[in-house]
Amino acid sequence: MNYQDRIVIEPGKRGGRPCIRGLRVTVYDVLSYLAAGMTIDEVLADFPALERDDILACLSFAAERERQTLVARA
Repeated sequence: MNYQDRIVIEPGKRGGRPCIRGLRVTVYDVLSYLAAGMTIDEVLADFPALERDDILACLSFAAERERQTLVARA
């Protein structure tokens, strides 16, 4: 999944947080709903403007951020 086609960061929208396709739905919103136990189908039902690939793009975005995270060693 190439999340760059779906996840955008606009300084004036939602405080510069990564959003889905320019909508006002952030990656954080989607990830927090999934982490709380909602299924992908439930998230899509609550946000009709979203598509399944938007959810997968959020997961891919989070995975890439995690991959880039550096841990300081003591």
